[in-house]
Amino acid sequence: MAPNATETQQPDAGLSKAQTAYHWIKERISTQEFAPGYRLVLSTIATALDMSVVPVREAIRQLEAEGLVTFTRNVGAHVSMVDESRYQDSMESLGILEGAATALAAPHVEAEDLVRAKELNARMAASLDDFDPHVFTETNHAFHRVLFDRCPNARLNELVDAEWERLGHLRDSTFTFVPDRARESVAEHDQIIDLIESGAPAHQIEQAAREHRTNTLRSYIKSQKETP
Repeated sequence: MAPNATETQQPDAGLSKAQTAYHWIKERISTQEFAPGYRLVLSTIATALDMSVVPVREAIRQLEAEGLVTFTRNVGAHVSMVDESRYQDSMESLGILEGAATALAAPHVEAEDLVRAKELNARMAASLDDFDPHVFTETNHAFHRVLFDRCPNARLNELVDAEWERLGHLRDSTFTFVPDRARESVAEHDQIIDLIESGAPAHQIEQAAREHRTNTLRSYIKSQKETP
């Protein structure tokens, strides 16, 4: 379905046209309005945003550099399909980065943070019987952000966010393929919370957070091998 020009918002002050196009397209990729394989027609996007194709082309190049868009000669640009090797690399990287950030944040996590984390995990547990992968994934992201957000290493947090963004349009697919993993994930969340709450050593918290991410990756890979 072509982008709806009537839904176009005015560019944010201070953003160039290329930046406006970049954020507009990226938002639709992240929400899966532009699903994997969706063809990005530059002229259609330019019309929707009331600009020329030049800044749109620049935005597409930036998204291509981030791995969110693939450009094929004589075919054009489309939203990247699920690449299992890239997904595996990003999940492994996220496990390392997020594990370290969670461990560094642990001494700075406050009581209200733990309350918030428990509320989010309870919400995920309650959603298991009427499972919606997208909603679960968004709540899961919020849960982990609570636990690593107080990491004093700002650059590490930026790297974690970058990997979450890279995985953005693939994460829903993970829980679609392995819905049973969602229940295991909730239980592992409780374990991580317990470690932080009890003041466990940093290496134990890091290992638990990293293993949590690795378990999701293993479940996904296993599901793909079992698919006829």
